[in-house]
Amino acid sequence: MVGMSNPISAVDFFAAKLAHQTDPADLAAARAAGAAPLVLDVRSEAGWSQGRIPGAVHLPGAQVHDGIAALAPDLDTPIVVYCWGPGCDGSTKAAFTLASMGYTRVQELIGGFEYWAREGLAVTTDTGRSRRTPDDLVAPVPVG
Repeated sequence: MVGMSNPISAVDFFAAKLAHQTDPADLAAARAAGAAPLVLDVRSEAGWSQGRIPGAVHLPGAQVHDGIAALAPDLDTPIVVYCWGPGCDGSTKAAFTLASMGYTRVQELIGGFEYWAREGLAVTTDTGRSRRTPDDLVAPVPVG
């Protein structure tokens, strides 16, 4: 990478990254403040059934292009997309599809459903709502 020409400055790169990604804590705070975006779960039916962010809408990745207009007819609708976790690029593909269609306020959830659940935020399954104990690696541990 050293010596390679870069078409974008570091400032522009990080500004774009911050504009087009959000993390679980920030999404939870926005929702608590009443500024809830449309949250799209783009995973499979099995993933959706296993657990999801409360209030999310299920729109599998392959259906995003044809199904989004019914959910968000306004291209300025704030939308956050997520899939399983940091190793899954389904949310990146869905965000790309939405942006390519002209949606202007699309963000990808950093870490996806995995990070949401690991931070101890509420999760809904087909059998109800729950929370897990926050993972020490993603949430502050009380010192005592």
